[in-house]
Amino acid sequence: MSVPPQATPRPVIVKLGGSLVTRKREVEKLRPKVLARLGRELASATGVPLVVLHGAGSFGHPGASRFGLARPPDRGVPTARRARGAAIVSAEVRRLHLAVLRALVAAGASPFSVPMANLARNREGSVASVDAGPIQDALERGAMPVSFGDVVPDDAWGFSILSADTIAAELVPILRPSRVVFATDVLGILTTAAGGRRTVIEELDDASIAGLSDGARVRDVTGGIRQKAATMRAIARAGVDTVLISGLTDGALARAIRGESVYGSWAHARPG
Repeated sequence: MSVPPQATPRPVIVKLGGSLVTRKREVEKLRPKVLARLGRELASATGVPLVVLHGAGSFGHPGASRFGLARPPDRGVPTARRARGAAIVSAEVRRLHLAVLRALVAAGASPFSVPMANLARNREGSVASVDAGPIQDALERGAMPVSFGDVVPDDAWGFSILSADTIAAELVPILRPSRVVFATDVLGILTTAAGGRRTVIEELDDASIAGLSDGARVRDVTGGIRQKAATMRAIARAGVDTVLISGLTDGALARAIRGESVYGSWAHARPG
């Protein structure tokens, strides 16, 4: 009697926020203890295929802002300046990426770097195409593909920013993950309640997103918290649960990967 082949588990996409793994108020400053613990939690997720993405944090955002890589080129500015900015930010982000890879290797995981610079293109600052083939190939070979927010070619602007949040959303219809987990340095997406008290939005909907502001304390060239919430809703509309949790809470990321209901801001898979 033949035994039917076991179904391949659906992957989980995890995005580590730049503000979680770096100190965004300082230039190129890692949070090594946090990064090491997150590496252990990711490595402990045996039996669950993982795709790991990370933001640029204090390694990429200052340079991206300085060279205007998240906006159209300024009139009269030579294209060589934008190319120079792209080169600098690309190098800065790769220093962080190497630290993430090293933390995962030290924790016992098998990360495989998949930079998006040669796999994606933007047009006028918005994603135009993403080749997920190398990520799928790494998963099939038992590795943990790791990518990151990066500078990519832009067919209209020369170069522009492709955020890790956008990469996550682009991978959803291709990989059909079981869930998407955004790990950040806060408990969830916060809103201001009556009396000025800050509370976590536990279930994201269009009304709660419309009430959000992007009054970030630290410059974010990838759109801020309102854009992140909108991305989460888009992922949910594509049929995949997504949650934003605190990666500073010991064990929260590991539990979220296992499929547990972790405290945070959820966008559950349903239309509308």
